[in-house]
Amino acid sequence: MSNMDVALKDMMVVDGAVGAAVVDFNSGMALGHLGSSKALDLTVAAAGNTEVVRAKMRTMEQLGLKDEIEDILITLSGQYHIIRPMTGRKSKGLFLYLALDRGRANLALARHRLKSIEEDLEV
Repeated sequence: MSNMDVALKDMMVVDGAVGAAVVDFNSGMALGHLGSSKALDLTVAAAGNTEVVRAKMRTMEQLGLKDEIEDILITLSGQYHIIRPMTGRKSKGLFLYLALDRGRANLALARHRLKSIEEDLEV
C-alpha cells in the first residue's frame, strides 16, 4: 500500500469524513481520492478547489503577505471542506482536501488530524 493510500484512508477515518483527496493545484487533478458519498464528485471538487487555492495565493501575493496558508475552511450548511496546502520540499504544489459531514465532525480535531497526516505524507 502506498504512502498516499495510507494518508487517504487516515483522512477517511476522521469523524464525519465523506471524501478525501490529494490534489495537484498546478493541474487541478486529484492524484488520489477516496470517498463514501455518491453526492460528492471528488474529481470536480479537486478542480474547483484548485481555483480557491490559486485565488488565495494570488491575493496574498498582491497584498505582499509572506505568510503561508495553513488551511482554508469552507463552511456549508451541512458540510465542512478543509483545504490544506502541503509544505514539504517534495510536495510543494499539492494540497489535501477533506470534506466532512458537519453534524458528525469535530472541526478542531479534523484540522489537527489533517496537519498530522500532511506532515507524514511523502509524495
